[in-house]
Order: sequence, then C-alpha cells, then structure tokens
Amino acid sequence: MAKLTLVSTGAGGSRYLTNEAKAAIEEADLIVAYTKYAKDLPQLVEGKEVFTTPMTKEIERVQYAIDQAKKGRTVALLSNGDANVYAMGSLVVELLDELDLWDEIEYRSLPGISSVLALASEVGAPLSQDFCLISLSDRLTDAALIAKRIKFALEADFVIAIYNPKSRSRLAPYEDMLQQLKAYKERVVVIARDLGREAQMVKVTTAKELIEAGVENGEVNMSTTLLIGNSTTKLTRDGRVLTPRGYLNKYDLSGIEKGEWKKVN
Repeated sequence: MAKLTLVSTGAGGSRYLTNEAKAAIEEADLIVAYTKYAKDLPQLVEGKEVFTTPMTKEIERVQYAIDQAKKGRTVALLSNGDANVYAMGSLVVELLDELDLWDEIEYRSLPGISSVLALASEVGAPLSQDFCLISLSDRLTDAALIAKRIKFALEADFVIAIYNPKSRSRLAPYEDMLQQLKAYKERVVVIARDLGREAQMVKVTTAKELIEAGVENGEVNMSTTLLIGNSTTKLTRDGRVLTPRGYLNKYDLSGIEKGEWKKVN
C-alpha cells in the first residue's frame, strides 16, 4: 500500500527532531515540505527528491503529497513543531477524508516537540499548572474570536503560549493582545525566537516591558513564541521562570503534609 507519513520536525532545525521522525525521512523516496523547513534539514533530505512550496500554499503541498502517495510512493510530508498543533495535521486528515482515500493510502502522523515545550525547557518550569495555546494568526480564524480567547484565558489565570504573534501585514491581533495585557502588567513574559536554530533568542521580561515595546517590537515576529505567566509565575534566584505546581503549599521540605493544609482541606 502507498505510504504517506506526516512528519513533525520539532520546534526548529534538527535539535528537536525525534528518532522516529528521522527514520521516516530516511525511509521516504519523496519529501514534501514548506521551503524553509526543508532547508532546516539539509543532511537528512540530501540526495532525495524534494518538492517544496512557499507559505500559504498548504493545500497544494498536501494535494501533491497525496497524489504521489496514490502512485505507490513512500512520501514524507514535513510539518514544523507538532503537525497537529496549528499545522498540517487537520488539513491532511480533512483531505484524505474528503477524497475517501483511507483504503488506498497508509497514513500515519508522527508527533513532535512543539515550540512551547522547547521554550519551557530553556527557561525553567513555567508550565506546571494549566496552560493554553492561542494563535494570533487571523488568516483562518476571526480576529474577534482570537481577542475573546485572549480575554478569557487571562481572566481564567492560564499560563498562555502565543503562537504566530505578528507579521509585517498582520498587526491588529497582536496590538489587541497588548491592550488586554495592560491589566496584567506584572506578569512574567518569555520571548523566544528561532528555537532550535543557530539564531535562537530567549528573553525573560514582563508584560509591562512587552507593552512598552509596542506593536513594532523587532523581537516579535512569525518565528516568535511568547509565554505569558499566570498570577503565580515568578523568577527563581538565578532568573529561571517557575510556575509552582503547589507541592510546597501542601508539604514541608521533608515531604510531610502541612497541618494548615489538612485543616483547610
């Protein structure tokens, strides 16, 4: 049977690529990818047939991968981060279902390390409580709905990861987010750009400083992931970001449950 594997390549470069993903790329006789992602993995795709398209050509890319798989080829379709997090997963499954190809193509999807997880590993332990991911891209989602999600996530005290914060032509959702952050100026914020690549930059700051930098902030672009801490997120003595899980509220340093906890609960 023809094979189509959706390969999650991780946050960036080859640093976060899993062994399973490497094996799928090596097995494939055709690589299909967004141009930038293929360039991230020159050694793995060297000597293979590679089909690439620029951004916004996702349907063309997936359709080509499906058409080639139907011919009996072993195709690896590359998707940055985790393919099921704001990426190609939904489109591939939707097209396979729309075209009713489940009996013709052996399809599998390989997980990857999304940028919020890569960011967390770089700065400490910021995701130890409930968190959410919100994309500010309004190319496929209404801007008013994005703004509503930001509002309620802040009110619910989630740790919030922001994907696709802004581009040169898409500033309004980011500007709205900055406006909403004005009520949470003391929150810890992490700016991470080009994770896993040579140009990687990770900066710990505050919501106040992010707001002051404004919508033209050069540190924030489509390759940036933002992390906004919740009301308990703080910095450790050496500057790492920590959102406490709550262990030391319940237990003392010897691991014995505190008396005050027992009384309240």
